[in-house]
Amino acid sequence: MCNDFPILRNKKLIYFDNAATTLKPERVIQAMNDYLNYYTANIHRGLYTNAIVTDYLYDSTRDVVKDFIHCNSPKEVVFTSGTTHSINLVVFGYMKYHLQAGDEVLLSTAEHASNVLPWLRLAEEIGIIVRYIPLREDYSLDYNDVVLSITEKTKVISLAHVTNVIGDCRDITQIGKLCSSKGILFHVDGAQSVPHMKVDFQASYIDFLSFSGHKMCGPTGIGILVAKEELLKEMQPIFYGGGMNLSFNSAGKYQLVDYPSLFEAGTPPILEVLGLKSAIEYLMDIGMEKIQQYESKLKQYLLSELKAIPDVVLYNQDSSSGILVFNIQGVSSVDVSKYLNHYHICVRAGSHCSKMLKENMDISSTVRVSLYFYNTKEEIDYFISVLRQCRKVFQSV
Repeated sequence: MCNDFPILRNKKLIYFDNAATTLKPERVIQAMNDYLNYYTANIHRGLYTNAIVTDYLYDSTRDVVKDFIHCNSPKEVVFTSGTTHSINLVVFGYMKYHLQAGDEVLLSTAEHASNVLPWLRLAEEIGIIVRYIPLREDYSLDYNDVVLSITEKTKVISLAHVTNVIGDCRDITQIGKLCSSKGILFHVDGAQSVPHMKVDFQASYIDFLSFSGHKMCGPTGIGILVAKEELLKEMQPIFYGGGMNLSFNSAGKYQLVDYPSLFEAGTPPILEVLGLKSAIEYLMDIGMEKIQQYESKLKQYLLSELKAIPDVVLYNQDSSSGILVFNIQGVSSVDVSKYLNHYHICVRAGSHCSKMLKENMDISSTVRVSLYFYNTKEEIDYFISVLRQCRKVFQSV
């Protein structure tokens, strides 16, 4: 599997920062190069061969996403620049016109900034109330606490399927059923789950699902919003321009196209869409169940090895995803990251864009290791051997 990734042919690199972004396989790079080298064209604007080929490859990507995520129709697939764009489209394209002052939106304090700040801004604009479902002692979210947090004013629940620091996996199907039974809109941030496990949009009673291409072997600058058609029909675009209009005139009259193109104003990220298509097909060829099983075994091995290091403090050892956060007593997370980089080991240090979580954890910075299917047991063995010397090095300094 590692041979599929050109960057890993450099045997020195050990990449454990997959929650931030993932590496790109050869076939994704090739798909993007083919567009650049052989059939570059804009979409939906030309009748020559290159344009026709590009139109087909671009438009058929929605069908690939539909099959991958199990939504009802390719028309439910909107191309965005990433999870952040997708969530902003949900908040300012739909919720802004369907919520009122006093309506409650439930989040958790473990959410990424992208699933907090848009809601806080909407609260300033129209007076909605943002409330937070309490976390358990291990910083995970319990379904019963979701139930207890709902009031008659609750209109929306917006949660990460898998959080980007603690890595706890929420039961979105159970929460989705609850929302459906109570008439509550359910938005899922799938940035950390869609790349790692099978996600079923319909079976989980999801109304809106956001995720990013670069976290699933695709390029940066491309994301997906999947939304039920009846909701897209009532959503307003947040960008206006070419590609999303049928006509306009000097009298001020204009007519817009239908969804999903309605939400994709301007020249879209064609190159990135084609790269994402190839990435999704690559993941489907491997099998999402196989990816999840492999990561789970690898994570358990990493956990057992970290537990054997006396100075390591683990914060999420019970989480089920491939994310582990820790600190080494007496050494800052930033120093640990810089030390590991000397050995060509890539990890993340800091608050990881989940800045409210420190209110629960009472720490502001951790080291994060996040695994993917191209990581290996041998890489973990080397990582552990290097990490064992970390405190000794800093004590001597």
